[in-house]
Amino acid sequence: MTEGPRDCSIANAMEVIGERWSLLALREVFFGARRFDQIVRNTGASRDILTARLRKLVETGILEKRLYEEHPPRYEYVLTEAGHALNHVLLNLMAWGDKYVTEGPPPTVWRHSCGEELAPETVCAHCHEPVREKDMTLVRSTRRVRAS
Repeated sequence: MTEGPRDCSIANAMEVIGERWSLLALREVFFGARRFDQIVRNTGASRDILTARLRKLVETGILEKRLYEEHPPRYEYVLTEAGHALNHVLLNLMAWGDKYVTEGPPPTVWRHSCGEELAPETVCAHCHEPVREKDMTLVRSTRRVRAS
């Protein structure tokens, strides 16, 4: 038996949300666009690609498809608990893009309830201190075992 690739929650998550149109569709739902036509317009995705990505997000429990009109049947997409949990991931990805990729001022700015411009930060749930690489120690990392 040989060691295979590292078993990793990042890789597992990327299987579900790691495609551009999935992330942009989630962005739109976070921004309040819940109907298919709104999401198509705001992402620029083709209808068939967006249909496939939304279907996967529903199948994996990140979005829920809800009927809002019966005749003809029309649906909207709403975040589930798992979908809401991705908010901090998208905010941190946006902050990274603002700092390292986007030229000029950030295209999207959020204001926090404290009144200040939102600057997301990852903190330890136990001590509430910022998470920095130098403060982290790897405890466990497993690899998949493959038959040789």
